[in-house]
Amino acid sequence: MTMRRAFALGVIGFFLAAVVAAIPAKAAIQGDYVEVRSADVYTGPCFANSEVDLEGKQAILTWKIRNGSWNGVNLDGLSVVAVVQANATLGDRFHNPYPTQAVLILDERANHEQRAALQAFAKSAAGRLVGRVVRVETAPIDLEVGEGRNHGTVKMLAGNLARVETRSLCAGDHLCGNEEVYYPPLTRVTHAMPAYTLVESFHGQGLGVVWDREGARSAFVGSFSL
Repeated sequence: MTMRRAFALGVIGFFLAAVVAAIPAKAAIQGDYVEVRSADVYTGPCFANSEVDLEGKQAILTWKIRNGSWNGVNLDGLSVVAVVQANATLGDRFHNPYPTQAVLILDERANHEQRAALQAFAKSAAGRLVGRVVRVETAPIDLEVGEGRNHGTVKMLAGNLARVETRSLCAGDHLCGNEEVYYPPLTRVTHAMPAYTLVESFHGQGLGVVWDREGARSAFVGSFSL
């Protein structure tokens, strides 16, 4: 083989490797994501500053897996909910919310192997937010996410433990005129839009606190792909 031919083959091999590297890996798991917090996420600085370190210490995170597997276990159609209690306002850059405590609610339809995979998935997706899981529950989890113009409309019910209902934001939700997505989503998402929380509740054990809230610009509705 001549040096010129060897060089040409080397160049071709380099570009083929670059092309293969540029092709994104297929996601192992994907689905719908809903996040509700105890402070407005779509707001202006004046409102946000009034809530810092007073509100925003709780969150309910829900993943509904449309298709995919985790740790080799198929999770198609199953859901998992993480209820988080933090030490400070989640997302605030000037206060440390850690360590947090979390209650995980697993889809009761999951078998033993799937429940272990759901826990592992939630811990990977939420990271330090669920670094200390104080209680694991099972419950029927129903998550309905609107499509198209109704994408911000969500109904989530996890037995008698947690409930979330949202709607899309509208012009009447602008109070100060300086609203923006002040706090980004707490977990990795491929898409998320802020939404208005109609109802948010947690009546479980483990966190030392329960709540019922309504009427806040405190939700995200989106999708994930990991």
